[in-house]
Amino acid sequence: MSAELSEMPEFSPRQNAVLEQALKLLVDGGEKALTTSGLARAANCSKESLYKWFGDRDGLLAAMIAHQASKVRTFERSAGRLTAELLREHLETFGRDLLEVLSGEVSLALNRLAIGQASREGSKLGRLLIEHGRRQIDRRAIGLMEAGRRAGLLRFTDADSAYHTLYGLIVSDLHVRMLLGEPGLKDNQRQAARAVDAFLQLHGVSQDTGGAQRASAGR
Repeated sequence: MSAELSEMPEFSPRQNAVLEQALKLLVDGGEKALTTSGLARAANCSKESLYKWFGDRDGLLAAMIAHQASKVRTFERSAGRLTAELLREHLETFGRDLLEVLSGEVSLALNRLAIGQASREGSKLGRLLIEHGRRQIDRRAIGLMEAGRRAGLLRFTDADSAYHTLYGLIVSDLHVRMLLGEPGLKDNQRQAARAVDAFLQLHGVSQDTGGAQRASAGR
């Protein structure tokens, strides 16, 4: 099975449980502990099932990373209209989830491992993290922002640039500091709320009592 997945895959509850076990093995024992035989024993499944579900080792790593990325919620389209309140709620949920995932032992272990392998010829972990982790999160978050613009709630000329503004406001230099061993934030919700407030000051569109739209400060 190829590790080149263009969309966020959907895993069954059983597959999710296996991926969680794989991530635990990686955190507890490092890359050497993540073997097909070891995972089959730890997850109480057959090696044949692992190959059927995830393919080769790269496929397993890609699935593990995609599973982590799926924990960052963004926005599921529905028949209901996207309101300013819902947009803020979705943005804050995204920010909180992003901080919680980035500060977790699993993501820190994956990123430290990828950094350690960056100069090694043939190392694929960094590329997998970008393609199946960061880019999947980026794509879904930009989808939320595009929905906000279509609803007349956000104003920007370039979605990618606006998104990276939001990402920078949420994460700042926190991820680098955590990778270096500094503890994560005690209140991810407050950090997310502050970041969204600042983002909406830059790109939000409000409505006055007469119903006319106006761009907020700094548009």
